[in-house]
Amino acid sequence: MEKIIAALWAPDGEPCENFGARLVRTLPAALHTAGASGVRINIRDRAVAPASALVQQWQAPQQDAVVQFWLPSANAMFRQPLDAILADACGRFAAWLVVESTIIANPSYPAAGGERTWGWSQASFISFRTDMTRAAAIAHWHSHHTRVAIATQSNFEYVQNQIVAPLTDGAPAYDAFVEECFPAEAMTVPEVFFAAVGDPARFSANLAAMTESCAGFIDFARIDIIPTSQFDFAAGV
Repeated sequence: MEKIIAALWAPDGEPCENFGARLVRTLPAALHTAGASGVRINIRDRAVAPASALVQQWQAPQQDAVVQFWLPSANAMFRQPLDAILADACGRFAAWLVVESTIIANPSYPAAGGERTWGWSQASFISFRTDMTRAAAIAHWHSHHTRVAIATQSNFEYVQNQIVAPLTDGAPAYDAFVEECFPAEAMTVPEVFFAAVGDPARFSANLAAMTESCAGFIDFARIDIIPTSQFDFAAGV
């Protein structure tokens, strides 16, 4: 099995809110029928509007949704029906083949198929620093940063996706996609985000540790970080 991540842009003239709702309503069944499994959709909607200050942008316009799914093979000849479904559903899309690593699973707040997951999901398209080798960036990410991200944040789900290759022409040159789920309060209260409510010293230490670790491998000029609502259809439609 191979995992595919696709960034989707809304058609011209369709509000982002309407676009996301339409994807959640229509896309899972279509993808499943075409052979996909483990479908997950992340959309930008009113529920995550309070987190607008956390957006970081490289692409202009920035992607409006993310679709994640698995196929027995991501080979173009087998992926073609899925690509056609995605193309029909949006203004344009970009897709990548990835390797998934589940750092923190989400047994605490499981959502029934098709329902919005509790809290919110930070969807991060990341590029590595250009002054590092890819191997060095991955070593820092996996061997150092992962521990920091677990220790300093209130994330109750944490999934790393290392990008193996682009699957569509013109796909932005990201190196990774990371999804982390947080309590809703973390959208606007940094102390909740950094798991340090009522503890100023811990908040300062966690913020500093996370900032330093991110700077150790991320190119901040080439990232897109978007707050999303997560809808998981892994159990079916």
